[in-house]
Amino acid sequence: MLFGSIEAGGTKFVCSVGNEQFEVKNSISFPTTTPKKTLQQAIDYFKQYDVAAIGVGSFGPIDVFQGSKTYGYVMATPKPYWSNMDMIGFLKAQLDVPMYFTTDVNASAYGETLAQDIQNLVYFTIGTGIGAGAIQQGQFIGGISHAEMGHQFVKRHPQDLDFKGICPFHGDCLEGLAAGPSLEARTGKRGENIASDSEIWNIQAYYIAQAAISATLTLAPEKIIFGGGVMSHDHMIARVRKFFKVLLNDYIPTPPLEDYLQLTSIANNGSATLGNFALALEALRSV
Repeated sequence: MLFGSIEAGGTKFVCSVGNEQFEVKNSISFPTTTPKKTLQQAIDYFKQYDVAAIGVGSFGPIDVFQGSKTYGYVMATPKPYWSNMDMIGFLKAQLDVPMYFTTDVNASAYGETLAQDIQNLVYFTIGTGIGAGAIQQGQFIGGISHAEMGHQFVKRHPQDLDFKGICPFHGDCLEGLAAGPSLEARTGKRGENIASDSEIWNIQAYYIAQAAISATLTLAPEKIIFGGGVMSHDHMIARVRKFFKVLLNDYIPTPPLEDYLQLTSIANNGSATLGNFALALEALRSV
């Protein structure tokens, strides 16, 4: 039996096929362009395989509530052309298999709980955008919608007061201040071209640490995991831990920060693929 995974990111789609042990047997990636072109590439890929079900983890916001009139849709998103796109409807028109639809960060969070064998976890991706998935007692959180922790508001860094932020909805929310494109907006340089000793990294870490503190105080997870391009810089996790310790100021006890604040445990964003395979199995079982 084979399962499919679609990691629908704002920059690229990653489509994978795996077996019952959730081992990747084949994978392909391509840029996220217009909805119909991008989704058709995913459909053409899966038509090569006899997949029993597909897990879809998408950039958001999305409607994840079955029974809703817009279930399976991408909602109002900063990604051009994708707002109000019926992603699951488009996929199912040509791929008649059960599908589990959730956010990309929820899929990553789910994969990490499996890889680390824990039940309570928050996963942040800090990349082109910022999102977070949270799992409590093995279940996704959410009521009227899925969590959108990437757009929480944070206290401004004293050296960053004049930067207006890049979020088209909120300006200086967390994503507006700490997502990868904010680096270029401030400096004119992409992150990979900014020296590791630049003060801009401390500014980024200051905001990311605040997000981790909010998750700690609100959800009290066993671990907080970070993925995404911004956190792939070797020096960033240490900076985030430093600011987390200073800002939390020993208000509540946490595990040692080297254990509590971690980078993703599976290379190449594999936690999302693992999570999608497992969620595909859940979709199959629910039929």
